Amino acid sequence: MATAMTIIMTKAEIAKLIPHAGAMCLLDSVLQWDATHISCLSRTHRDVDNPMRSDGQLPAMCGVEYAAQAMALHGGLSGMPGGRPRAGFLVGLREVVCRHRRLDTFDGDLIIDAAQLMGDQGRVIYEFKLRVGATDLLSGRATVVLDAAT
Repeated sequence: MATAMTIIMTKAEIAKLIPHAGAMCLLDSVLQWDATHISCLSRTHRDVDNPMRSDGQLPAMCGVEYAAQAMALHGGLSGMPGGRPRAGFLVGLREVVCRHRRLDTFDGDLIIDAAQLMGDQGRVIYEFKLRVGATDLLSGRATVVLDAAT
């Protein structure tokens, strides 16, 4: 029996907090978040007009961009209310495990989880995982350097 998911943030609200617009805003909703974790949902991996597709396919490594957007959104939500989110730059990936070749071959909703492992004023490290149902697709750790000018 499928479990209903509660959506606490819509795509339009997400687009206000991350620098990605239009079709490049890959996240459809936020399912939950707190000070160290965010869980997002996306259906864009099935979209034939997904801008990350190449030759009609969406390689699983594109999941890193989904994770990066979830991390950016978490940073925006965790920042000062009403303040402008700080820009972040993905500078490193570690322990990336890709369990499938493509994302677009999965019919279910893509769930993107990101957990902040550590952070300070200049950088943050997240652990991320993408899955469809009980099937893990991609996981790893990402280091993001925060722009001091923003």
